[in-house]
Amino acid sequence: MKIYLAGPDVFLPDAVDIGRRKVEICARYGVSGLYPLDNAVDLSAGDASLNIFRGNAAMMDAADAVIANLTPFRGPSADAGTVYELGYMAGRAKLCLGYSNDPSVYADRVRRSDQVVSRDGRLIDAQGLTVEDFGLTDNLMMIRALDIHGCALVMPPHAPVDMWHDLTAFETCVRLAAERRGRHREN
Repeated sequence: MKIYLAGPDVFLPDAVDIGRRKVEICARYGVSGLYPLDNAVDLSAGDASLNIFRGNAAMMDAADAVIANLTPFRGPSADAGTVYELGYMAGRAKLCLGYSNDPSVYADRVRRSDQVVSRDGRLIDAQGLTVEDFGLTDNLMMIRALDIHGCALVMPPHAPVDMWHDLTAFETCVRLAAERRGRHREN
């Protein structure tokens, strides 16, 4: 089983090391982790962003599953690129797993970053826009994609001290994927 490892981890100062650790965890469970930074791209080339996109799409096409790091990134919600990758894989009916190291409810995170009021039974932000409030950890489209195409979002009971380097929830996703592969082989 090949698993595409989606997430904002690629933006961390130690992104290559995080990727190596994730790939090693995958190998321990007998699956192959495909980390986006394993694509060799000349970042100084004029078409670098297109080459990154094509390389990641090729990895996703080759993968049997995705594990998406949906820990909030630069705001109250998951990284936009990771969300795209999750949708890409769900649209191809591939196994979708995800985790977030922030177990708090999305509406609560929005409240921490913006002025939110309750009006007419719904939450409204400072711009007058409705804040999604279904008691989920992020946007319903991501959470329900996981429910339908894989399993429920994996989260710790409390946020770890280092949300970007704690790979406990990630490892749980790898274990679930490996177990799913094992059940599939038995059938």
